[in-house]
Amino acid sequence: MSGRLCCMVLRLNIDCYGCFRKLRRTLLNMKETHLIEKQQCKVSVCGRLRPSDVAIKIRKKMNRRVEILEINEVEDEQTEQNQITSQ
Repeated sequence: MSGRLCCMVLRLNIDCYGCFRKLRRTLLNMKETHLIEKQQCKVSVCGRLRPSDVAIKIRKKMNRRVEILEINEVEDEQTEQNQITSQ
């Protein structure tokens, strides 16, 4: 796992309530913060994660195509403080 906090936006087809429930259950098992936008068919996931691993896991569980739209990596506050004090 990387030491960075990562937020990513995925697009996948969520066309029925069963698909929504399966996606929600998969994300809850990953224990990451998530937001599912059913109308826009988008999912936002934030936490200490590797974006490719999240996409692969959702793809395997849902058996649907997953597209990564956006990835934002943010350094932790502790890491930033360590870099500042070491300079």
